[in-house]
Amino acid sequence: MRILRLRAHAKINLYLDVLNLRDDGYHEIQTLMQSIALSDDLQITHHPSTIKIHCNHPELANSQDNLAFKAAVLLKDQTGIDKGARIELDKRIPLGAGLAGGSADAAAVLTGLNKLWDLNLSSVQLQLLGAQLGSDIPFCLQGGTFWAEGRGEKLKEVNQFPEASVVIAAPRFSLTTAKIYGKWDEVGARTKTDQSRLMKSMQAGDLRETCFCLANALEEVVFRSYPLVSELKSKSLEAGALGSLMSGSGPCVFSIAESPKQAKKIAAALSGFCSVFITNTVKKGIEIIGNQK
Repeated sequence: MRILRLRAHAKINLYLDVLNLRDDGYHEIQTLMQSIALSDDLQITHHPSTIKIHCNHPELANSQDNLAFKAAVLLKDQTGIDKGARIELDKRIPLGAGLAGGSADAAAVLTGLNKLWDLNLSSVQLQLLGAQLGSDIPFCLQGGTFWAEGRGEKLKEVNQFPEASVVIAAPRFSLTTAKIYGKWDEVGARTKTDQSRLMKSMQAGDLRETCFCLANALEEVVFRSYPLVSELKSKSLEAGALGSLMSGSGPCVFSIAESPKQAKKIAAALSGFCSVFITNTVKKGIEIIGNQK
């Protein structure tokens, strides 16, 4: 029996601006996304004909509502293949956190089943399939550093973000993307960050300048209703972070540290208020970490 093991990396948004509500119900955005080492692990094996999934997280245990299961079903339906799979999901990325954990899992399933079922679909084909399920999935399939537009599925390659230590502060509650974007519709906040300055700093590999340019248009609406998120950002900066920002639609806050030692100091300052993860930037979204027959 063939067994594939994959690692699905979370993402952070170094920049996120919301432009407008589209006719299709999505929002037009511009965002700079970065993969981090914080990840979920998946094991995928052959099953005669059906899709089976099991997750160690109680909210997702045997759930057919998560994106990993939906990705497997979509791939099976679109290709017409008469095969199945059993998916074991070891969940470590917090749920509803703005880190694209569900999208990363779906991307890992598309990558894994494409290999396990010998489908030989191109990366572009996988991205098009992934975009049907979630706007972050095309990025999660690629990983590293990408500028994204549309609803987040149109990717443009940019200079890779410098390798850096990252501290993730995860409040003990989750937020839904739809809810936060709904609040944005009432306020219409925009970032005041100069995009050209951000991209120049990226091109120059200037970590400090890039951290100065971090921006997220959704912070304002989240801070109003969830002051803890704002407090986590403030505490991170007080502890010496080069930059700190809410990721995606929240509520997780990430901080960029100048060294692993500084990351530990930031984590210690936050540990009494939320769950904390010390991680780092990476250049891949999905990794195959085991492949045996």
